[in-house]
Amino acid sequence: MSAPVARERGDTAGVVAPPPLIYLVPLAVGLLLDRWRAVPILPERLAAPLGIAALLLGLIALAALRQFLRAGTRPEPWKPTTALVTDGPYRFTRNPMYLGFTFVYLGITCWVNTVWPVALLPLVLLAMHHGVIRREEAYLERKFGEEYRAFRRRVRRWL
Repeated sequence: MSAPVARERGDTAGVVAPPPLIYLVPLAVGLLLDRWRAVPILPERLAAPLGIAALLLGLIALAALRQFLRAGTRPEPWKPTTALVTDGPYRFTRNPMYLGFTFVYLGITCWVNTVWPVALLPLVLLAMHHGVIRREEAYLERKFGEEYRAFRRRVRRWL
């Protein structure tokens, strides 16, 4: 099914923007602000180790992507979903990709050791909550009904 046909039928979540972009733009703005005025967030000796640790935690996004590919459905929330993915990291969080994106965002922020992206992170999370996650949840409930409601009761949104 082509994207225009899917949109006509309402077979997408109708997210406001691609989630990677929602994370990338404020991160880039924060890193540019750091070039203008550096404001460290951590003691220098902790910046790289904490950054690396957060980046490694961000690998949960790849595990989630793998589950989508195994299920034969697309991870892009602006395309129709053909299967409800509930295994792998989805046993612990309904949003492992977004959790992974958040860890990567924080990992880069720590490694660069700047406060600016942290100051912008609440805006990212608000945009994700209202512009992506709530829309996806409504879409998945319409599409999968009780199967999705049971999953939602069983698994937390974040952690």
